[in-house]
Amino acid sequence: MTTRTPPPPGPAATTDVVLIRDARVLLVERRYPPHGWALPGGFVDPGEKVEHAAVREVKEETGLDCMLCHLLHVYSDPARDVRRHTLSVVYIGAVIGDPTPTAGDDAGAAAWHALSALPTNIAFDHALILADAVHFLASGKRPIERSAGYER
Repeated sequence: MTTRTPPPPGPAATTDVVLIRDARVLLVERRYPPHGWALPGGFVDPGEKVEHAAVREVKEETGLDCMLCHLLHVYSDPARDVRRHTLSVVYIGAVIGDPTPTAGDDAGAAAWHALSALPTNIAFDHALILADAVHFLASGKRPIERSAGYER
């Protein structure tokens, strides 16, 4: 019988970036399980600032440079990732320079998708994050107002 080493206690820190341009959102197709289309992002390295990890992950997965414009929310539902409990610090960003993505790192593909015609196989809780980002950009209301159980 083999024994598995349990993950370290507590949730793992991750980050994701919502990049919307001309009513399209940039998504990456995950090369490894769990499969599906996702926002660019990933794990924060030890000793790394979350905001640096966000920009690094966008560059690694899409080849694009970006700047972070807004801190959207922290998503921490223990069920958001089947691999283990993660929390994601999510930013809304803007692409700097040429917006043509090139898949890299663990992304099998990177492409802009119309907000009105998103893929059906969106990974993790990224459909919720994307809906929250679109709502925030239209209304100025952050997801905390919903997730804390009240509306202003």
